[in-house]
Amino acid sequence: MLPRTIVWPMLLLLAACSNDPGTGPAEIKWDRDICNRCRMVVSDPHFAAQIRHLPEGKRSRVDKFDDIGCAMLWLDQQTFKDDPSIEIWVADFRTGEWIDARTATYVTQNTTPMEYGLGAQAGPGGMSFEQAKSHVYDVEQRFNRHGVQLLERLKEKADRREGAQ
Repeated sequence: MLPRTIVWPMLLLLAACSNDPGTGPAEIKWDRDICNRCRMVVSDPHFAAQIRHLPEGKRSRVDKFDDIGCAMLWLDQQTFKDDPSIEIWVADFRTGEWIDARTATYVTQNTTPMEYGLGAQAGPGGMSFEQAKSHVYDVEQRFNRHGVQLLERLKEKADRREGAQ
């Protein structure tokens, strides 16, 4: 067993090595981090989003997204989607500053990485988070642009071919 004089400094050193505060938005490595839903590179600092959650029994985890639409759709598919401790951060489309996605308002007519068309902003003058989510689902259903659905359709087509043989 290690003496306490060695264990405590080691624990402090390990804690100091982690520069993640466990809350708030994390640093994004632009053009290097990958969207957790569509797998595209996160490259536009005016439309990116992040979701911080606490996997059971682990430290907080941050998932990064290239578009608020990807973040909303991804979160809705997670078992922990209703956990009140989840933090959702989105970039203000005008400044690139991180703002709370649930209190932000959203305006349309933007060209965004996945074409959901929403720009987040601090303050009034746009859709609420829930209205923005409804907009994302409308776009997703109308255009079905996301590669996830394409992969599902290709798999269904392959399954039908196998069944016909």
